[in-house]
Amino acid sequence: MKFTRKANAQWQGKGMEGKGTISTQSTTLDKAQLSFKTRFAEGVGTNPEELIAAAHSGCFTMQLSFLLSELNYVPTDLSTEAVLTFEDGTITKIHLELKGDVPGITNEEFQNTALKAKQICPVSKVLNAEITLTATLA
Repeated sequence: MKFTRKANAQWQGKGMEGKGTISTQSTTLDKAQLSFKTRFAEGVGTNPEELIAAAHSGCFTMQLSFLLSELNYVPTDLSTEAVLTFEDGTITKIHLELKGDVPGITNEEFQNTALKAKQICPVSKVLNAEITLTATLA
């Protein structure tokens, strides 16, 4: 299976004083606020790191549900919090905190399946992806 997804960010002004928006193809995010404050302090809006954490928790949890289904388990509840650490201009780690209710599964099988989901989740592997750029100056 191959597909593409799009998102768009717009920015006006200098880094600290400027402001912008971010939108997704699905319009789940539609001109969501983006600013220095929402990235490095508190404020209404989102930021790239929060979006990466959201994408990682969603992708991992969905991947785990597929793997559990392959093993004939039906999870009652899977909840994952992704805690992203940003230090000195770099995303240094993401910790996935998983809580699951999966009737009939042993703890060992749950742990092994969760580890496999972490390893094969597309977002877990994303930073190893090819990154290309086209830049056009107006």
